Amino acid sequence: EKNVEALLRAWKQCNLGESSKLVIAGDGPLLASLKPFYGEEQNIIWLGFVASEQQRIEILRAADVFILPSLLEGLSLSLLEAMACGVACVATDAGADGEVLEDGAGVILNTHGVTSQLKTLLPLLRDHTDWTTLLGQKARARVLERYTLSRNITQLERLYEEVVKIRLVQLSRRA
Repeated sequence: EKNVEALLRAWKQCNLGESSKLVIAGDGPLLASLKPFYGEEQNIIWLGFVASEQQRIEILRAADVFILPSLLEGLSLSLLEAMACGVACVATDAGADGEVLEDGAGVILNTHGVTSQLKTLLPLLRDHTDWTTLLGQKARARVLERYTLSRNITQLERLYEEVVKIRLVQLSRRA
């Protein structure tokens, strides 16, 4: 579950002013029930599903912060995309997302009490643009360091080599 309502509740409670906008991308099953309740009067923009990769990149590059309040997650591709775009990232410690953001590459939320954590964090992110810039730089550096295609292929090749060596040793012992 993406837990978007926790973000929406925090956003509504913070009342960040007219200059702040919350852009929600995606069309999950709760969209139909959340959109009428939270509407657009809270400076919330509902984009729905964004199929174009180029359009997603443009949206991310225009953002100050990317927030992923998921309760369940593996390794979020959207988080990696945001990091690659140099956007400050906030995500829960669900799945591997917390691991990706550790050591200052982003802000990690506990999956318990996401709304209250975001209620504290949102004004800080708005008011400290030097901090969000630094977070974005660290996020991009992390992606380039650990999550590029060439690095993943190299790691996969090493893993295969290790498995083959182990298997050859096992076979030679049987002979």
